[in-house]
Amino acid sequence: MTASLLTLSAPVGPPGAPLLVLGCSLGTSAALWAPVLPLLAGHVRVTYWELPGHGDGAPTTAPFTLADLADAVAAALPEPCHYAGVSLGGGVGLELAIRHPDAVLSLTTVCSAARFGEPSGWEDRARQVRAQGTGSVIVQSAQRWFAGDTMTQDPTTTSRLLHALREADAESYCLCCDALAQFDVRSQLSRITAPVTALWGSLDKVTPEASSTEIAGGVANGRSERIDGASHLATVDQPQAVATAVLAVITQAKGAIIHD
Repeated sequence: MTASLLTLSAPVGPPGAPLLVLGCSLGTSAALWAPVLPLLAGHVRVTYWELPGHGDGAPTTAPFTLADLADAVAAALPEPCHYAGVSLGGGVGLELAIRHPDAVLSLTTVCSAARFGEPSGWEDRARQVRAQGTGSVIVQSAQRWFAGDTMTQDPTTTSRLLHALREADAESYCLCCDALAQFDVRSQLSRITAPVTALWGSLDKVTPEASSTEIAGGVANGRSERIDGASHLATVDQPQAVATAVLAVITQAKGAIIHD
């Protein structure tokens, strides 16, 4: 796979500031990072990529893996970067740091994992969506994604995300499920030398604390951090806490100077 699998958006932020690449989770779009972006863009240059068939991402019918997505990110990079990704996007960050260590200055995984449950669960999800479309998973996705009051407090972002899920290309979504079923980098975490912070939401039942502590404990230089009041999409539930954590990782990375 090449960079044609995905593209990076035009960076936003101060010229010359460190580059931060953002990755999204299954079924979402760049709206996932919208609440956090204004909190980051004054300090770093921010770019993002979207999954095939999600948001502005071109749909595909060709199978791919999270490693393929990581290779595509690496091919699209103009320079070494700091990386932050939610769920599947965090898994791509792990693959990026394993496969392209010189490309990653620091890594923040948000509600992510080195393995996302049993393959059978993803196989079942893919069968459902192939048969019934992405609309069939909206209710359960909303229940997993957001803390109890987030849809009331931020109806704009949550509505955009649920709309993005409904509008996602069904086959591309299913191919993401297939890729998640194959993904397991637990035995390779020790190869990651970049500083890693694994964020987990106190209300997240999809990737709970154990998922982040496994990442943090498996890499050479890792730590886990709890985000209170956050479910699986912590960037929407608690954007300030996520932004603060991401900027702290970048600041603490060797040689990094962010703009005040």
